[in-house]
Amino acid sequence: MKVLPRHLAGPGPVDLRTAWPFPSDQGWRQHQAEEGTAYAVSPCLRLWTRFVSEPELRGQGTWTIGGNRAPFEPTTWQVTFDATTPVELLHAVHAELFDLFMEDLRSDQDRLFGDATAPQEGYAPLLARGWSHDVRTDGTQTFLAPERLGGVRHRYDTGGFDGPIWRAWGGYPSEPHWRARFSPGTPTTLVAAFTASLISTEPVHRTVKDIPFHTRDHLHVVTAAAPQRPVAQPPPSPRPGRTR
Repeated sequence: MKVLPRHLAGPGPVDLRTAWPFPSDQGWRQHQAEEGTAYAVSPCLRLWTRFVSEPELRGQGTWTIGGNRAPFEPTTWQVTFDATTPVELLHAVHAELFDLFMEDLRSDQDRLFGDATAPQEGYAPLLARGWSHDVRTDGTQTFLAPERLGGVRHRYDTGGFDGPIWRAWGGYPSEPHWRARFSPGTPTTLVAAFTASLISTEPVHRTVKDIPFHTRDHLHVVTAAAPQRPVAQPPPSPRPGRTR
């Protein structure tokens, strides 16, 4: 069935081909190990993404994206998702990552490590969809979904801040079903792609067993509109002077 909103829909199928929309002819190398670990690396070796399956943990594993300014140097920025994150959100971020990679190849920009996109590009769509907004004096902003079972938190990086600059979760804040974390330096464009997918009105396909039990009462099942039958036209009236 098709359901909304996405942040309560459950992870969906854990499919590398869905999460990693990297064309096979663009030089991205992918490797999948038998123990449930998979990697993908860009041709320039500055970008990498990894999936580690850990079904015994609550998050059931981790998806990680990393960016290095030069091959084999320490990671400059990093994004992590629980394996229980809806796969549509993973797809959106990886698709934007690939687009930024291709854009940097065709220009003299370096948006992967110097993205000038303003933070409001990441959170303004949430406000437009009715998410609440709370601001603290330390520069932390929290946006909660209308049913309060999902959120996005942003903190301005004023220097010396240790920890993710963006956080997101689905479910109860005290016991989220999934979590996402974006470190300082992560291109805001990736965050914007994430939040745009988060509030998308395009329903996602799920089976009942895929949906977390505690979110089922807050999901909306989207049904396709039934095709309208054409209205039958009455037979034409006989012309004057003629009988049937």
